[in-house]
Amino acid sequence: MQKKLTITIDERVYEGLYQAIGRRNISQFIENLIRPHVLLSELEAGYQAMAQDEEREREASTWAEATVGDVADETR
Repeated sequence: MQKKLTITIDERVYEGLYQAIGRRNISQFIENLIRPHVLLSELEAGYQAMAQDEEREREASTWAEATVGDVADETR
């Protein structure tokens, strides 16, 4: 469900949004920017679920350990 929100921003900022994003896309653009900052619980829950998957963690650890040596061969 969507909710309508009225915000106040500087006129120059609005004009920049309007020109860069387009009138009908501003709401979605702002939502996409804000979402990761206000819905951290979803992100944290996802990371916790991944961390609890022991097989996945073993595979990730094996992969990480196997690729660490590759960095030593890189030229700087």
